[in-house]
Amino acid sequence: MKHLIKIFFGLFLYSCSSQLDLTNIIKIKGSDTMLLLNRKLAEEFMKINPDISIYVEGGGTATGVNSLIDNKIDICSASRPLEPDEIKQFGENFSTVGMSYLIGRDALSIYINKGNPIKKFTLEQLSDIFLCKITNWKDYGGDDIPILPISRSTSSGTHIYFQKHVLKGEEICNSIQVANTTAEIVKFVKENKNAIGYGGIGYADYSMQAVINEIHPTKENVLNNSYPISRYLRYYTSRKPSGNTKKYIDWVVSLQGQKIVEEMGYIPLWN
Repeated sequence: MKHLIKIFFGLFLYSCSSQLDLTNIIKIKGSDTMLLLNRKLAEEFMKINPDISIYVEGGGTATGVNSLIDNKIDICSASRPLEPDEIKQFGENFSTVGMSYLIGRDALSIYINKGNPIKKFTLEQLSDIFLCKITNWKDYGGDDIPILPISRSTSSGTHIYFQKHVLKGEEICNSIQVANTTAEIVKFVKENKNAIGYGGIGYADYSMQAVINEIHPTKENVLNNSYPISRYLRYYTSRKPSGNTKKYIDWVVSLQGQKIVEEMGYIPLWN
């Protein structure tokens, strides 16, 4: 419990002491998909390194990248690669393109209410839903009720990934509800039979996750690359990490850290 207190109290302490050079503090900010995972990793790391405090925030990948570019944090957690303009800003600010570390893999999951009989989709069908080309479940053999899609905000790396790999670069239609966090999407889908959303595999139980192109979002199908919308989860640093930041990243990608990645519902780098 004391480690959890350190994580959450750090949000306040961080805002008050961001200008201080405290080498025993690691500040992580970024991907909401990775928020629960980052909190758990931080908690377990602090148990074996009680002299180091880790402060974790979400806000979305874009928010984390901007904070890293502004030199306000040590690690940006990201559910997508850096965009070209972000790489350019790293070059201008740090004379580097940033350092990238893969820490796990995620099956981007499509969330469906347990009471919805429609459990399988193609990528084209998902695109039609989120572009509002198809608006009623009866068109897929379901009940005659409107489809209620819910999407992540544009600051989300998950939104960017979904836009690129499912919508083929098109924007979701303006009438779709937008959520700031994955937890909000899961809650909305659980409470509405006709809802559909998307997010990380670690946020919803298996019974809510739809089958895509006849492939289930499982560890095996991510590792053999048959699941069509999987991605790597990343840490970014502005420079080559050293000290406690390096110690933490090395631990996360170790077998011990990767065990926690798997326990949290994501896919580890190593079998």
